[in-house]
Amino acid sequence: MDYKTITLSIENKIAVLTLNAPDVLNALSGPMVEEISAALTAVGKPDSGVRCLVMTGAGRAFCAGANLQARPAAGAPVPAGHILETHYAPVLNKIRLLPFPFVSAVNGPAVGVGMSFAIMADMVVAAKSAYFLQAFANIGLIPDGGATWFLPRMIGWGRAAELSLMAERLSAEKAESWGLVNRVVDDADLMAEAMKIATKLANGPMSLGLIRKAYWESQTNSFNEQLQLEATLQMQAGASRDNR
Repeated sequence: MDYKTITLSIENKIAVLTLNAPDVLNALSGPMVEEISAALTAVGKPDSGVRCLVMTGAGRAFCAGANLQARPAAGAPVPAGHILETHYAPVLNKIRLLPFPFVSAVNGPAVGVGMSFAIMADMVVAAKSAYFLQAFANIGLIPDGGATWFLPRMIGWGRAAELSLMAERLSAEKAESWGLVNRVVDDADLMAEAMKIATKLANGPMSLGLIRKAYWESQTNSFNEQLQLEATLQMQAGASRDNR
């Protein structure tokens, strides 16, 4: 695919997906989400050789959320939730089902649905200048992109409600103290740190993808269902060349 709003590079088993619309702070348009979806499909294929995905943004932002200016001006207005069903939900589920670890390198503001893309990574590395913002209340909308599912589970009900109701910036360092971010580094060191982590993960055993699956499934499984899943995945891991 000829990407126009993202870039995708694959080297040493690591795919780096860069949101590449810096003039709008990498705000997500319909075409950009479609390109992200196509890239995820490409890297998720067994023959891609990819063992880790890194996502970051070009310029001074990770992602400023949805690009409201990109909505069609003519014709009947599209309901605000429509694109969530047609574009965002499929892409977020592709990320959830990746068979290998996912690292986000948050190089600047991660706002709205852009925050969801950032924090759903298995390892979140943020530059000191980065911040996170649930801005929806400022424009009369509700958090989306899975934020109402992620946030209470990651930081608790009270902090999730505060972020969403007050719509205030959360600094990278405070996000780290709350458990939304794994590591905060100097801006100049961001990609080096993200690639260091990605390299370790890409060269790790195939069971890393199974570990990821186990934790995602634990969000909805009962205790006994999770015990059974562990047994099933352990059999897969135990039969692997890495384990042998």
